[in-house]
Amino acid sequence: MRWKPEVYLNFAACRARPVADLLPRVNPPDLGVFYDLGCGPGNVTAKLKARWPARTVIGVDSSPEMLDAARGKHAGEGVSFELGDIATWKASQPAALIFTNAALHWVPGHETLFPRLARTLIPGGILAVQMPLGQRAPYHTCIGEIAAAPRWRDKLAKAHPQTTPLPAGGYYDLLAPLMDEIDIWETDYRHVLDGEDPVAAWASGTALVPYTGLLEKTEAADFTAAYARAVRAAYPPQSDGRTIFTMRRIFIVARRR
Repeated sequence: MRWKPEVYLNFAACRARPVADLLPRVNPPDLGVFYDLGCGPGNVTAKLKARWPARTVIGVDSSPEMLDAARGKHAGEGVSFELGDIATWKASQPAALIFTNAALHWVPGHETLFPRLARTLIPGGILAVQMPLGQRAPYHTCIGEIAAAPRWRDKLAKAHPQTTPLPAGGYYDLLAPLMDEIDIWETDYRHVLDGEDPVAAWASGTALVPYTGLLEKTEAADFTAAYARAVRAAYPPQSDGRTIFTMRRIFIVARRR
């Protein structure tokens, strides 16, 4: 997938809200490195450094475009960035904190991924996770319905959509043999969005990327237009023209034994 940081950052303020809710619940040990997995353009990496300025903070992402944006924006802020795939990532230094915001739902195999990340932590280390739970929401189901149409079916057969997260109890059972103080909660965020077709604009930087990345420019535009029509009906504007976009997210904070 080829990511476009400038598109992703169009809704930076909204995307920052879950981070603001997760950070206060994180209490890492005094020694060890902090890793921001799936760091994207580095905004969260910089927040981790600002909150814990004496710690080494490393952002990891599989997108060269995102890392270029992160290095360009956050140069001189005391953070560093590494190219890496979460599915195969190994910590280069002992990990006191693995923080991952809206990234693990792109990685399959959570049954093995979560225990592996937990084992990466030093004793007392923290795993802090936030993931969207929108895979059954209209903004996601519309994508699958359009991609299954005759025009797109063959061209998008190799698209890799997001992984559907497990129920909260599933993550608890995966982590309980390795972790203490497991805290899991879910929150609905109702973002009030401006502009024409704002839900399509939001998805163009995230959920649509695996699909539009497989299409030629004009085809991608047609696919996005079809998606915009579908989500316009699913998320009609309010009386003042703004759109309420609801996203449910799951949070997990757990401490390594």
